[in-house]
Amino acid sequence: MRILAIDTALGACSACVLEAGSAQPIAIEQVAMERGHAEALMPMIERVMGKVEGGFSSLDRVAVTIGPGSYTGLRVGISAARAIAFAAGIPAVGVSTLAATAAPLVGREGGRVIAAALDAKHGQVWFQALNAQGKQLVSIRQVNHRDAARSIGAGPVSLVGSAALAVANEAWAIGLDAVVVDDAKAPDVIWVARLGMIADPQSAPPRPLYLKEPETTPQDRARLPRR
Repeated sequence: MRILAIDTALGACSACVLEAGSAQPIAIEQVAMERGHAEALMPMIERVMGKVEGGFSSLDRVAVTIGPGSYTGLRVGISAARAIAFAAGIPAVGVSTLAATAAPLVGREGGRVIAAALDAKHGQVWFQALNAQGKQLVSIRQVNHRDAARSIGAGPVSLVGSAALAVANEAWAIGLDAVVVDDAKAPDVIWVARLGMIADPQSAPPRPLYLKEPETTPQDRARLPRR
């Protein structure tokens, strides 16, 4: 299987093409950015696919991060993934940003809880915890830093993600053995590709995963009354 993976959910714009069984991607590009995903993504995908023999017609699947993340960023990535999949006649699958963030630690942190914590702004965190084998212990949720730490249980815990240190501070305050492994602002797109390969298109659609309402809403006063 050959898969194109896309991530625009958080603080990066990324794309890669990975072949099943290969440790390294055929082509990859990752650029840290807080804004501008809409302008950067399609030229990036064109550059990445330009390095792939057979181009878009050689793809078997497209994977994209579906959230939690930036409302605008999610829509950019998901729209691109759906369009490419439709044009190529191949499945598109969604991968959560928390799963992709935690995935590098699964099977490596023997006996420790693995917790992914992403900054949701305003003192909030997008959070999920797994056991060392990847089984979910705490479901995906949006909570404050203290509640995230308390949901971990007795620990010990290995934390990853942009809010890992903030949650670790709360974990230390209540006596937990907590280690910050990585505080990257966005998941590694190679792990988006790996998770996308094993995802079931029927149960993992490329649909936005929102844990809060968008911060922008229609202006009711400017709306014309229906007749």
